[in-house]
This record gives sequence, structure tokens and C-alpha cells, in this order.
Amino acid sequence: MHYEHALSRRDLLARTGAGFGAVALSGLMAAESRASSARSSHVLGKAKSVIFCFMDGGPSHLDTFDPKPAVNEFAGKPLPKTIRRVITPMGVGENPLLECKRTWKQYGESGIPVSDWYQHVGEHADKLCVLRACVSDALNHVGGVCQMNTGSILGGRPCLGSWVNYGLGSVNQNLPGFVVLLDSDREPPGGNRVWGTGFMAATHQGTKFQPTGTPILYLDNPAGVSDARQQHKLAFVQGLNRDHAALRPGDTELEARIASYELAFRMQAHAPEAVDLAQETQETQRLYGLDEKETQPFGKNCLLARRLVERGVRFIQLYSGSGSKWDAHSNIEGNHSKYCRETDKPIAGLLTDLERRGLLDETLVIWGGEFGRTPMSEKGDGRDHNPYGFTMWLAGGGVKGGQILGATDDFGMHAVSGRAHIHDLHATMLAAMGLDHTTLIYRHQGRPERPTVNEGSVVDAVFA
Repeated sequence: MHYEHALSRRDLLARTGAGFGAVALSGLMAAESRASSARSSHVLGKAKSVIFCFMDGGPSHLDTFDPKPAVNEFAGKPLPKTIRRVITPMGVGENPLLECKRTWKQYGESGIPVSDWYQHVGEHADKLCVLRACVSDALNHVGGVCQMNTGSILGGRPCLGSWVNYGLGSVNQNLPGFVVLLDSDREPPGGNRVWGTGFMAATHQGTKFQPTGTPILYLDNPAGVSDARQQHKLAFVQGLNRDHAALRPGDTELEARIASYELAFRMQAHAPEAVDLAQETQETQRLYGLDEKETQPFGKNCLLARRLVERGVRFIQLYSGSGSKWDAHSNIEGNHSKYCRETDKPIAGLLTDLERRGLLDETLVIWGGEFGRTPMSEKGDGRDHNPYGFTMWLAGGGVKGGQILGATDDFGMHAVSGRAHIHDLHATMLAAMGLDHTTLIYRHQGRPERPTVNEGSVVDAVFA
């Protein structure tokens, strides 16, 4: 093998530029082909991007978006016998009910009730479609986070962001199509597999941005390395990689590595501007809470998500309390007061900013966690996991706001009407993007795999 170490700058740019252009063109053509085959005439598909605000650990629906006066009436007493018993991870089935200490207000023309923990989001009630009867198959965090991301409680399947990236591709070839933003150094349960591609080609996986400092690592050249030297090095490494790949067709990890080098090359020129929040006005930064210590970390990520949406990134997932910090088995008052305070103003700011920039109609915003919490107490002042009936909400992206769909029983334990399994949620999210979950297919070992594991139905009322 022979590699040219002394290419002229013109030759280098011509060769690498042609390669990058071909990769971009082939990627766009493949994505368009997949998207066309996955569209359905009944799918609205107004959204171009998704921002998924993930409350890691399981927020209590009973204390945020699903008021249950009966819980307070029976506080200190067991759950009535009329309510079907369930398995709970910590075995709190016969523990006394825990009072909800929140005050509630009906917001907007729709009158959607929201607790004082989310009063800023409440001001956007007429934009929200609140799904009160969501259901998961998972009792614990690892399975719950995995299913909310991949559709399965078991690892090994592509996450929803990867399906969107596979089906539609990125509008901006200089940035990743799928970005993950954490608010701490801790990863969610299951680690990076929850933004991984499973059996799908690794090129569609999420790109994790850093919670502190420069969001994207290694964008700058090492000290003392000029742009020309860096370009020579990348061209040499790519030559090695392509010769290696030619002998190993179908090695998606290697293909992803090659693509990552090419993307990194383009990102060095374009990403620094995309993540530079200093370009934003002081008014905008205050809108997201960047001027307050508590709201600054999540607010920064919400503002960054808006900037990424503007630049064509398809799927952005923001983790609040990364590492299951919403998991309030005890002291739910202290726990949820902290994390609702950290996220309320930034999420409201995001909705305001998207709307005033004309981006909300084409951006689907999602709020929720892997499950909810029980009405029964744990450790006296906490709540256990509840996958049997919990709340999520959607806004923007063609969603009809100002409505509540589905219901749990009088105690918030079970979904009793309008049940929406995670597969239904995923089908609905994909429909908002113009993708039909039944025809979006990735063939794995000869088997047609679909994002909703061959299950699920679009919740059509979300768009009605």
C-alpha cells in the first residue's frame, strides 16, 4: 500500500471534498428513498425535528399534570380494594396513600390543570396535548429507559432517534442528525445503548454533547497543529480506514468510524458556531433561565436544542436528572421541587422561543420519563415506580394543543381509558415526522424490523 504524505493543499481539498460530497449525496439519496417508502397518506408529518425532554428517573404524574383529589381524601389509608393490585419494585402495594401537597391551577382557554411545580409550562397549556394514560412494560429504570427509547425493555434494538435519523437523514450534513444532551456527567440507566443503534448501522447513533465546557469534544486542533497538518493526517487515516474496509464489507462499526472522521472534518468548521450561545441576546438567555444557577444547566441545553433545530438536526434528546435523579423513593417534595424548578422555566422558554421564531409548527416537543409514580407511599414520604398509568405531553409539530387524552383511575394507578402504550407513543411521534411505523423497515438478518416491534397504533386524536 502506498499513501501520499505530501499532497498539495489544492489536491487534498479536491480529493477529500469529492469524497465528502459523495458521502453526503449518497446519504441524502438513501434517506429520501427510505422516507418515501415509509410515508403514508394518513400521516400528517408537519414536524421536521424532535426535541425530547426526558425526565430521567420517572416524574410523578400525580404531582404535575394529573390531579387526583381522592389520593388526598384517602391519604394515610390503604389503596381501596376496588383498585386492582399491582407488582411494585419496592413492594409498597399496601402502604398508605401519600398526600399530594401541590396546588393546582387551570391554565389557558383549555383549562388544563397543572401543578405549581410547572407553573411556567402551565402558561403554555393551550399548546399541550397531555396523554394521561401512558403505559410501559418495565418496572425498573434500566428496562424503562430502554423501552422508552427503543421500544423494548431488553437492550439490542435501535433507539427512536436512530430510526428517525435512518428514515429521514440530516438536513445539515455538517452536524449530526441525532444529538444527546445530558445535564450531568452521569449517563442514564443502561448507558449509551439508549441512544445506540442496536442491530442498525452504527452511523445512525446519537452523538453525545458534553454537559460542561465545550459541548463537542476535540473539535479544535491539538496545540501546535495547523489546519493543513490536520487535514493531511485525516486524509492519511481515511486512506488506511478505506483500505481496511474494502477487505471487510458490511462492517458497520468501521463504516461508522469512517463517517465520523468525515463528519468531524466538516464539524470543525461549522459546529463551533452552532454551539456558541454567546451569539444569543441577553433577553433570550434570560428566557431560558441562563441567568439563574438552578435553571442554567438544563436551560443551556434547551437553548442549544433550539439552535440545533434551526440548523437541521432531526432529533435532540435532553436528559434532566441524568442518572435516575428523578427517582423519588423518599422525600418526593425535596426531589421533585428541585428538578421541576430546574426544568420548568427552560422548557417554557423553549416553547416561547420556538413559537416566536416560527419553528414550533415544525418541531415536536415531548416531555416525560420512563414511567410515573404510585399513589402509595414509600419510606413515608416518597413514591414507587408506576408503569401502569402515567403522563406525557406533546406540543408543536402538528399536534393539537389544549387537550387531554386518556385517563387513569381515581387514584392515578391504572390507565382506564385512552391507553397509550410506548409502542403507540413511538408510532405517534414518527407520524408527526411523516413516517409510518409499519413501513419504516430495516432488514436485519433477512427479517424486516420496524421501530415499534411490529406493534402499536398512531394516537390519531393527537393531531385531530
